[in-house]
Amino acid sequence: MPLIEIYTDGSCHTQLLNGAWAALVFIDGKKTILKGTESNTTHNRMELLAVINAIKHVEAEVTLKEKLHIYSDSQYVVNLNERRKKLEAKNFITNKGTPIQNLDLVQTLLNLSDTNTIEYVKVKAHQKPDGSENFNREVDMIVRKLVREND
Repeated sequence: MPLIEIYTDGSCHTQLLNGAWAALVFIDGKKTILKGTESNTTHNRMELLAVINAIKHVEAEVTLKEKLHIYSDSQYVVNLNERRKKLEAKNFITNKGTPIQNLDLVQTLLNLSDTNTIEYVKVKAHQKPDGSENFNREVDMIVRKLVREND
């Protein structure tokens, strides 16, 4: 089974609401860069889209996979599965009686989690390499450049 590692990031210009997402997907060491931009968006939507698009890419490329190792600096993404039971028990409705933010993407990612074995690893944001390769910094630089170009 191929070793699959995914590094994701998303960002958004808070006033202009222009955002970008990116993922570095390594399948047995071969790197693929995925990226995109969105308008009228949020930071969390971009973080979610990065992971969703990376998982969909792997599903299209790899028939047999053991586990996806996803590295993200987004606590929102990394802890989503831990909040799953609570979200489902409340039918994805907030205490105010409205649907949770990003409901469409949250449900998409949870559905993808049902059909894939995923290990999420929380990494520190924007860290310089410490001797080991830090692809989180590389994907962050891709996202920042896309946001600047989209301003």
